[in-house]
Amino acid sequence: MNSIWQIQDAKNKLSELITRAVKHGPQLITKHGEKTVVVISYSEYEKLKKSHVKLSEYFRLSPLAGIDLKRDKSLPRKGIKL
Repeated sequence: MNSIWQIQDAKNKLSELITRAVKHGPQLITKHGEKTVVVISYSEYEKLKKSHVKLSEYFRLSPLAGIDLKRDKSLPRKGIKL
């Protein structure tokens, strides 16, 4: 089963493209031989959308959260100019 569509085929067979995206997963559309767009089902989109975590939340949930990290204030190594 082909999951790569040329843009003209995607236009002409939009209904089939959507059905395949829902039943079989992401469908890639190319334009002039270049990968351009991926069509996914709405449920797949929702999963992807929920998987994003804000950077601040990511750091808050990190196993390193709460560890007191200290900056090394020793002099720089030789050859490093400030």
